[in-house]
Amino acid sequence: MENEKRVYCLYRVSTVGQVEKDDIPMQKQYCREFVSNHPDWHIEKELYEKGVSGFKKSAKERDAIQEIQREAVQGKFEVLLVYMFDRLGRRDDETPFVVEWFVKNGIEVWSAVEGEQRFDNHVDKLLNYIRYWQASGESIKTSVRTKTRLEQLTESGCYTGGSIPYGYQLDKRGRMNKRNREVFDLVIDEDAAKIIQLIFDKYVFEGFGAQRLCRYLTEMNIRKPDGSNFPNTSINRIIKNPIYTGVIRNGEARSDVIPELQIIDPEIFERAQKIMADRTTHHAETPLNLKGQSLLVGNIYCGHCRNRLTLTTSGRKRINKHGELVREVRARYQCHYNVRHPGECDGQSGYGVKKLDGIVEQIVRYQLSRISAASGAEIVAKQNEKAIELAKARYNVASTQLADKQKELADYQAETIKVIRGESRLDIDLLNDLVSKAKQEIQSLTATVDAAKLELEQHLASSDVEMQEYERIKSWADLYDTCTFYEKKMIISQFIKSVYVYRDYTLEIEFNVSFEDFKTMATECQEQGCNKQPIVYVTA
Repeated sequence: MENEKRVYCLYRVSTVGQVEKDDIPMQKQYCREFVSNHPDWHIEKELYEKGVSGFKKSAKERDAIQEIQREAVQGKFEVLLVYMFDRLGRRDDETPFVVEWFVKNGIEVWSAVEGEQRFDNHVDKLLNYIRYWQASGESIKTSVRTKTRLEQLTESGCYTGGSIPYGYQLDKRGRMNKRNREVFDLVIDEDAAKIIQLIFDKYVFEGFGAQRLCRYLTEMNIRKPDGSNFPNTSINRIIKNPIYTGVIRNGEARSDVIPELQIIDPEIFERAQKIMADRTTHHAETPLNLKGQSLLVGNIYCGHCRNRLTLTTSGRKRINKHGELVREVRARYQCHYNVRHPGECDGQSGYGVKKLDGIVEQIVRYQLSRISAASGAEIVAKQNEKAIELAKARYNVASTQLADKQKELADYQAETIKVIRGESRLDIDLLNDLVSKAKQEIQSLTATVDAAKLELEQHLASSDVEMQEYERIKSWADLYDTCTFYEKKMIISQFIKSVYVYRDYTLEIEFNVSFEDFKTMATECQEQGCNKQPIVYVTA
């Protein structure tokens, strides 16, 4: 036919669900029926886009749009047909101009549902822009609804898809989606979970970093499910992922703790996060160093200027008494601020590592021995006794007042019945006021009782937490003497929050211990190889 128009059809679905449902045949049917109603049209080419978002992807990123534009310039067709115009895109800042481009290049743009898109006047242009503003708005609303739904599912403890964290596998447990299809849930992979526990144990208790863990796992022939070695990035992702505490995460959404998904104790996980944060260098700060032959790098400060001390080493060569050439390495904690700003810090520029570490280790041994010898139950009981007794007293007083007021209200209500029967000499309005006032006071007292009960429960729960902390620290005391140097270093990094050193090796130590019996401690420690006794101020 001489005046026959060649038609290009574009079919697009944006989501995986639409691909699975196969919405494209429906679009194809509509478009083919539309063409059949135009005798001078015939379909020259059909193009498909599966799983391509018209909102997220620009026209330049869509191969089909690029192909259609190239062939439009080459004059290979006259009509571009889509099921609906939003198949061309949903971006209000781009798609209207793409449509206009086709029209300006002699291509008729049609929708099988909405008809032809024309640009004969300003009204046509305005309607075109409004159409895509609406499409863009709908896409945003759909995205928000989808995000909200996924967040709700996550917060309720449901697995919503994505990559499966190492340590878990998928299992069908009868959970159905809104389409009544059975979906997967996460379950612990027992073999992989042992590897996760090993990673956290080495990281928290033995001072292993990501690189060292990679080497260790490789040496132990422990590999990922695909047979490859664990890279640094995988180790760091494992350490930071709250899923191992039983918390499912999706963006900002978090579930409550799901016990059946918990591989790592939350307290161990939090210690790992602190270690990772301490190892991270921020600007001019010094990260926690667990490799060097020093106990305190990362948590030691100058007591005078309060800046963190760094570890420095220097070496010299000498001939020993046997005539052998030996190299001596001297390690020092150095206050760089003192060195860089002479006269502004009145402390020492440096402190010998061996001497200072020896003093601190003696203090640590002394305090750990005190903890090991003490009764945890007595410590915790002593710490919480007054608080618990006070909370009990508040609860009992409030409960008694509430019971009295409830009895008073019952009396008023009984008297009201007598008034109605004509058996009481009291005024009904007065009784109504008394009843109303009593109800208000009961409401207030009920809130007071609930608050007192909650306070009491919190104090009782804190006793359990503190007992766990005591047992944890006691385990350090029991293990300390048999630990490797790096394990001692790790224990000290968690037992001691900070060490401030002053001239002549006077120390101020802040411990990471929560209960009061160990919060205020002071001792004197004999310097190694010296008769002087520096004063040690210990705080919490």
